[in-house]
Amino acid sequence: MSDSSTISEASIGRLPLYLRALAEMLEQGITTASSETLAAATGVQSSLVRRDLAQFGSYGTRGVGYSVTSLQDELERIVGATRTWRVAMVGAGNLGQALVRHFELAAKTFEVVAIVDIAPDIVGSTINGTTVTHQRELAGTVAESGVELAVIATPASAAQDVADALIDAGVMSLLNMAPTTLRVPEGVNVRSVDFTQELQILSYHEARRHVAERPERDRS
Repeated sequence: MSDSSTISEASIGRLPLYLRALAEMLEQGITTASSETLAAATGVQSSLVRRDLAQFGSYGTRGVGYSVTSLQDELERIVGATRTWRVAMVGAGNLGQALVRHFELAAKTFEVVAIVDIAPDIVGSTINGTTVTHQRELAGTVAESGVELAVIATPASAAQDVADALIDAGVMSLLNMAPTTLRVPEGVNVRSVDFTQELQILSYHEARRHVAERPERDRS
């Protein structure tokens, strides 16, 4: 197994893809999978699959492949999916509430234990059994609920202040859903999901496709 400090973020980012593919294989009754099978299921090149998995250990058998159950167990252990992580949702607007419901339905290893907002009509209300607390009580809420991870679902203008407050409260792993880049100290882990940015990437490819098709239409 490689030293964890030498494992690339790209390899780590592909682990959830492999886990999802393995879960689907088990649902289909598939017990053994080759790197080619995992590649086809995830859209990752088979050479990358082998390289990624080799960084974490030797799980396959030459000529046979990987035991789906054993590989799933090992990858779940590696990504910390063998326990439940306590999550705070900061921002309880439409996006935040939708994410809370998503956690309730789909994210079995994550539990939303705290919901925080500043809107008077939301603070004090209950969402999926959790009472929304005010942002000024964030430090106490984090400590009382034992928060380990946090999701920032606030407007962009508030996200940095929220991140700073979470870090001051001891939360070192943040999922940023706000359309802004957070500045955090070394040692704080941040993952960002920007829907507008992702759509712009898609629109870029769509625009290129339209440009490529235009000469064909002009000649017709």
